[in-house]
Amino acid sequence: MFGLDPQSIFERVRMSGQPPCVPTLGESVLRGMMGFTLVSLGGFAPWVLAGRWFYRNVGEVGLYATCALAFIGLSGLLLHRLILGPGSLSRFYKIFSLAFVAYAVAWTIGWMTLRGVLGGIVGSLAGMAVMGTILARGFTARGATLKIIGALFVANAAGYFVGESVHNAVLALKEGNALGLMLERSTRATLSKAAWGLFYGLGFGAGIGFALYVCQAEARRLVKGTEARP
Repeated sequence: MFGLDPQSIFERVRMSGQPPCVPTLGESVLRGMMGFTLVSLGGFAPWVLAGRWFYRNVGEVGLYATCALAFIGLSGLLLHRLILGPGSLSRFYKIFSLAFVAYAVAWTIGWMTLRGVLGGIVGSLAGMAVMGTILARGFTARGATLKIIGALFVANAAGYFVGESVHNAVLALKEGNALGLMLERSTRATLSKAAWGLFYGLGFGAGIGFALYVCQAEARRLVKGTEARP
Protein backbone atom coordinates (compact mmCIF):
# COMPACT_ATOMS: atom_id res chain seq x y z
CA MET A 1 0.00 0.00 0.00
CA PHE A 2 2.75 2.45 0.94
CA GLY A 3 5.71 0.87 -0.83
CA LEU A 4 7.61 0.85 2.47
CA ASP A 5 8.34 -2.86 2.82
CA PRO A 6 12.10 -3.63 2.93
CA GLN A 7 12.33 -4.96 -0.62
CA SER A 8 10.56 -1.93 -2.11
CA ILE A 9 12.83 0.48 -0.22
CA PHE A 10 15.89 -1.49 -1.33
CA GLU A 11 14.79 -1.49 -4.98
CA ARG A 12 14.24 2.29 -4.98
CA VAL A 13 17.68 2.86 -3.48
CA ARG A 14 19.29 0.49 -6.01
CA MET A 15 17.50 1.98 -9.01
CA SER A 16 18.33 5.56 -8.01
CA GLY A 17 22.03 5.02 -8.73
CA GLN A 18 22.90 7.36 -5.88
CA PRO A 19 24.99 6.44 -2.83
CA PRO A 20 22.44 5.63 -0.12
CA CYS A 21 22.31 7.72 3.03
CA VAL A 22 21.71 5.36 5.95
CA PRO A 23 21.36 7.29 9.23
CA THR A 24 22.44 5.83 12.55
CA LEU A 25 20.05 5.47 15.47
CA GLY A 26 21.43 8.64 17.04
CA GLU A 27 21.02 10.58 13.80
CA SER A 28 17.44 9.34 13.39
CA VAL A 29 16.47 10.29 16.94
CA LEU A 30 18.14 13.70 16.65
CA ARG A 31 16.46 14.41 13.31
CA GLY A 32 13.14 13.34 14.78
CA MET A 33 13.61 15.64 17.77
CA MET A 34 14.67 18.67 15.76
CA GLY A 35 12.12 18.21 13.00
CA PHE A 36 9.15 17.37 15.17
CA THR A 37 9.90 20.22 17.57
CA LEU A 38 9.36 22.63 14.68
CA VAL A 39 6.27 20.65 13.65
CA SER A 40 4.97 20.81 17.21
CA LEU A 41 5.43 24.56 17.51
CA GLY A 42 3.46 24.96 14.30
CA GLY A 43 0.85 22.45 15.44
CA PHE A 44 0.37 24.26 18.75
CA ALA A 45 0.14 27.64 17.00
CA PRO A 46 -3.68 27.65 16.60
CA TRP A 47 -4.04 27.13 20.36
CA VAL A 48 -1.24 29.56 21.23
CA LEU A 49 -2.36 32.37 18.93
CA ALA A 50 -6.12 31.95 18.67
CA GLY A 51 -7.22 29.47 21.31
CA ARG A 52 -10.07 31.62 22.64
CA TRP A 53 -11.47 32.17 19.14
CA PHE A 54 -11.44 28.45 18.41
CA TYR A 55 -13.14 27.56 21.71
CA ARG A 56 -15.87 30.14 21.08
CA ASN A 57 -16.49 29.40 17.40
CA VAL A 58 -15.63 25.77 16.65
CA GLY A 59 -15.25 24.19 20.09
CA GLU A 60 -12.59 21.98 21.61
CA VAL A 61 -12.84 19.26 18.97
CA GLY A 62 -12.54 21.85 16.21
CA LEU A 63 -9.38 23.22 17.80
CA TYR A 64 -7.86 19.75 18.08
CA ALA A 65 -8.73 19.00 14.45
CA THR A 66 -7.08 22.23 13.27
CA CYS A 67 -3.94 21.48 15.29
CA ALA A 68 -3.84 17.94 13.85
CA LEU A 69 -3.99 19.30 10.30
CA ALA A 70 -1.09 21.64 11.07
CA PHE A 71 0.92 18.73 12.51
CA ILE A 72 0.30 16.59 9.42
CA GLY A 73 0.97 19.39 6.94
CA LEU A 74 4.35 20.26 8.45
CA SER A 75 5.49 16.74 9.32
CA GLY A 76 6.32 15.55 5.82
CA LEU A 77 8.42 18.60 5.01
CA LEU A 78 10.55 18.22 8.12
CA LEU A 79 10.63 14.48 8.76
CA HIS A 80 10.39 12.61 5.45
CA ARG A 81 14.14 11.98 5.30
CA LEU A 82 13.73 9.59 8.20
CA ILE A 83 12.58 7.17 5.48
CA LEU A 84 15.34 5.61 3.38
CA GLY A 85 15.58 6.12 -0.36
CA PRO A 86 14.00 8.39 -2.97
CA GLY A 87 10.30 9.21 -3.00
CA SER A 88 10.19 9.50 0.77
CA LEU A 89 8.09 12.68 0.92
CA SER A 90 4.86 11.31 -0.56
CA ARG A 91 5.24 8.00 1.24
CA PHE A 92 5.84 9.72 4.56
CA TYR A 93 2.70 11.80 4.13
CA LYS A 94 0.63 8.73 3.31
CA ILE A 95 1.61 6.61 6.28
CA PHE A 96 2.13 9.39 8.82
CA SER A 97 -1.17 11.08 7.98
CA LEU A 98 -3.04 7.84 8.61
CA ALA A 99 -1.05 7.10 11.78
CA PHE A 100 -1.35 10.62 13.19
CA VAL A 101 -5.09 10.92 12.53
CA ALA A 102 -5.65 7.57 14.26
CA TYR A 103 -3.53 8.73 17.19
CA ALA A 104 -5.31 12.10 17.39
CA VAL A 105 -8.75 10.47 17.42
CA ALA A 106 -7.74 7.92 20.09
CA TRP A 107 -6.07 10.59 22.24
CA THR A 108 -9.02 12.98 21.97
CA ILE A 109 -11.49 10.28 23.00
CA GLY A 110 -9.32 9.29 25.98
CA TRP A 111 -8.73 12.89 27.07
CA MET A 112 -12.32 14.12 26.69
CA THR A 113 -13.69 11.05 28.46
CA LEU A 114 -11.41 10.99 31.51
CA ARG A 115 -9.60 14.35 31.59
CA GLY A 116 -6.67 15.14 33.85
CA VAL A 117 -3.57 12.99 34.22
CA LEU A 118 -5.50 9.76 33.73
CA GLY A 119 -7.06 11.06 30.52
CA GLY A 120 -3.62 12.09 29.24
CA ILE A 121 -2.09 8.70 30.02
CA VAL A 122 -4.97 6.66 28.60
CA GLY A 123 -5.16 8.87 25.51
CA SER A 124 -1.41 8.62 24.96
CA LEU A 125 -1.37 4.83 25.39
CA ALA A 126 -4.32 4.30 23.05
CA GLY A 127 -2.95 6.74 20.51
CA MET A 128 0.54 5.26 20.52
CA ALA A 129 -0.90 1.75 20.23
CA VAL A 130 -2.71 2.57 17.00
CA MET A 131 0.12 4.70 15.62
CA GLY A 132 2.77 2.08 16.41
CA THR A 133 0.67 -0.68 14.87
CA ILE A 134 0.13 1.29 11.67
CA LEU A 135 3.84 2.11 11.35
CA ALA A 136 4.91 -1.48 12.03
CA ARG A 137 2.46 -2.88 9.48
CA GLY A 138 3.24 -0.18 6.92
CA PHE A 139 6.96 -1.04 7.01
CA THR A 140 6.28 -4.80 7.34
CA ALA A 141 7.98 -4.83 10.73
CA ARG A 142 5.26 -6.60 12.70
CA GLY A 143 7.79 -8.34 14.96
CA ALA A 144 8.86 -4.95 16.33
CA THR A 145 5.33 -3.69 17.01
CA LEU A 146 5.52 -3.82 20.81
CA LYS A 147 8.96 -2.19 20.85
CA ILE A 148 7.69 0.61 18.61
CA ILE A 149 4.54 1.17 20.67
CA GLY A 150 6.54 1.17 23.93
CA ALA A 151 9.07 3.69 22.67
CA LEU A 152 6.39 5.96 21.23
CA PHE A 153 4.36 5.85 24.45
CA VAL A 154 7.31 6.66 26.74
CA ALA A 155 8.53 9.47 24.48
CA ASN A 156 5.06 10.91 23.87
CA ALA A 157 4.06 10.80 27.54
CA ALA A 158 7.38 12.31 28.65
CA GLY A 159 7.10 15.18 26.20
CA TYR A 160 3.44 15.79 27.02
CA PHE A 161 3.73 15.78 30.82
CA VAL A 162 7.05 17.65 31.00
CA GLY A 163 5.54 20.23 28.67
CA GLU A 164 2.43 20.44 30.84
CA SER A 165 4.55 20.96 33.96
CA VAL A 166 6.51 23.78 32.34
CA HIS A 167 3.26 25.29 31.04
CA ASN A 168 1.77 25.31 34.54
CA ALA A 169 4.97 26.68 36.09
CA VAL A 170 5.06 29.64 33.71
CA LEU A 171 1.38 30.38 34.33
CA ALA A 172 1.95 30.22 38.09
CA LEU A 173 4.54 33.02 38.09
CA LYS A 174 3.29 35.63 40.55
CA GLU A 175 3.19 39.29 39.67
CA GLY A 176 5.26 39.96 42.80
CA ASN A 177 7.99 37.75 41.38
CA ALA A 178 10.70 39.65 39.46
CA LEU A 179 10.17 37.57 36.35
CA GLY A 180 6.42 37.75 36.77
CA LEU A 181 6.58 41.54 36.84
CA MET A 182 8.38 41.48 33.50
CA LEU A 183 5.71 39.34 31.88
CA GLU A 184 2.12 40.40 31.50
CA ARG A 185 -0.55 37.78 32.04
CA SER A 186 -1.25 37.41 28.31
CA THR A 187 2.46 37.05 27.59
CA ARG A 188 2.81 34.36 30.25
CA ALA A 189 -0.13 32.49 28.73
CA THR A 190 1.44 32.59 25.27
CA LEU A 191 4.88 31.53 26.50
CA SER A 192 3.43 28.73 28.60
CA LYS A 193 1.60 27.23 25.63
CA ALA A 194 4.63 27.56 23.37
CA ALA A 195 6.79 25.86 26.04
CA TRP A 196 4.36 22.95 26.11
CA GLY A 197 4.68 22.63 22.33
CA LEU A 198 8.47 22.76 22.58
CA PHE A 199 8.83 19.93 25.09
CA TYR A 200 6.07 17.87 23.49
CA GLY A 201 7.93 18.11 20.18
CA LEU A 202 11.28 17.13 21.68
CA GLY A 203 9.86 14.08 23.43
CA PHE A 204 7.52 12.81 20.74
CA GLY A 205 10.06 13.58 18.02
CA ALA A 206 12.63 11.34 19.71
CA GLY A 207 10.05 8.55 19.75
CA ILE A 208 9.18 9.01 16.08
CA GLY A 209 12.85 8.98 15.08
CA PHE A 210 13.42 5.79 17.06
CA ALA A 211 10.27 4.13 15.73
CA LEU A 212 11.09 4.78 12.08
CA TYR A 213 14.66 3.56 12.63
CA VAL A 214 13.38 0.29 14.10
CA CYS A 215 10.79 -0.07 11.33
CA GLN A 216 13.52 -0.03 8.68
CA ALA A 217 15.95 -2.52 10.24
CA GLU A 218 15.57 -5.04 7.42
CA ALA A 219 15.71 -2.33 4.74
CA ARG A 220 18.98 -1.03 6.22
CA ARG A 221 20.40 -4.55 6.18
CA LEU A 222 19.60 -4.92 2.47
CA VAL A 223 20.96 -1.49 1.57
CA LYS A 224 24.16 -1.97 3.56
CA GLY A 225 24.62 -5.36 1.92
CA THR A 226 24.66 -3.59 -1.44
CA GLU A 227 27.25 -1.10 -0.18
CA ALA A 228 29.52 -3.96 0.91
CA ARG A 229 29.59 -5.57 -2.56
CA PRO A 230 32.60 -4.83 -4.77
